[in-house]
Amino acid sequence: MYMVDMMMNSSNSLEEFLNETFKDIEKKINEIISDENILTILEGGKRLRPLLGSIAFKVCTGGNETKDKYQRFLEGCVGVELAHGASLVHDDIIDGDINRRGEPAFYIKSGIDNAILIGHKMLTIGFDIAIAHGEKFARLYVDSWRGTLNGQLREINFNAKDLNDAKISADSKFFQIYSRIIDLKTATLFSSSCKAAAFWADASEDLSNSLANYGREVGFAYQLADDLVDLEKGEMIDSVVLPLLSRLEKKSIKTGLSQAKVIKKQIEKNSPEIKKLYLSEIKKHVTNAERLSTEGIIPTNHYKMFLQAMPTYITNKMLKEIKITL
Repeated sequence: MYMVDMMMNSSNSLEEFLNETFKDIEKKINEIISDENILTILEGGKRLRPLLGSIAFKVCTGGNETKDKYQRFLEGCVGVELAHGASLVHDDIIDGDINRRGEPAFYIKSGIDNAILIGHKMLTIGFDIAIAHGEKFARLYVDSWRGTLNGQLREINFNAKDLNDAKISADSKFFQIYSRIIDLKTATLFSSSCKAAAFWADASEDLSNSLANYGREVGFAYQLADDLVDLEKGEMIDSVVLPLLSRLEKKSIKTGLSQAKVIKKQIEKNSPEIKKLYLSEIKKHVTNAERLSTEGIIPTNHYKMFLQAMPTYITNKMLKEIKITL
């Protein structure tokens, strides 16, 4: 029996629920996936998207779903993780990142050709799972992946732009541009995970859409926190660092100045303001998610409290690395 099926006592904490659900997801991954390359890619993942989806699923069912329905939800979680894992494999190649989760990136170990093709294989297995669950799941899977791709394309093109372009000037609204990339590249999959979870719970269209909006806000907050941690640790994020510093300095940053030493000095100089900007945006999205979690359309049960607590919980887990708490 899966552990979560036994966790019906309302005194269970959010962290206990997440830990037990994580075990269920890991077990289902190992039941479905036999390809050692794919298992290697998935190893060490936080499973944030299906974990968020698990709360959306449980809030819809009140924890009273059948075992078969819960198993179908877990199968869907595997599809979500396959899509996310494939995006990471391809992102590492595009960004030239050599490490992932404390290990050499998959393309470093297996070669670019293998990494690209294994990433595609992951996507097709995920799509097979979605198709097996019905047309609306297949459509959601395709739409989600399309959003992720468009976000990556926007980021690549943004990196390639001359920062003197009027659309990316010091006078522009930095987070409007930045948020559009996050919306497509990251928040889409958080949103879709919650919406799919509602579908698996046979929730209404209105409730499914409300949970999708909630997931999007959580995804925004998480990605902003992730990027703030990278910035504070001195990691280079070209699509973020240069235009952000341009805004803070009130002048355009020439692309010729983007050597690591110069950027590091700029980050250190503007660190307090960078934190202020990021934390303001993070808090905005966390507040939006918390508000959505309390709407009347959301069923009132123990899992609704988990839904409300998750935005702060997941964000603080990330910000803990740089000793910041919301």
